[in-house]
Amino acid sequence: MTPIECGNACAARCAASSRANLCKRACGSCCARCHCVPPGTAGNRHMCPCYDALTTHGGRPKCP
Repeated sequence: MTPIECGNACAARCAASSRANLCKRACGSCCARCHCVPPGTAGNRHMCPCYDALTTHGGRPKCP
């Protein structure tokens, strides 16, 4: 994916988020690494295994 596609995909992914800017930033870094964003505003993580596998230092899911 190109960065523009990541931006559009993350905007759609984060549309229902209460913290949209934080969501888009996290989604953008995940998309840049995985070249994939799950469809919809939540769930569907099985569609992008790399996206689902990324975690924070604390072991929590990194990607929204």
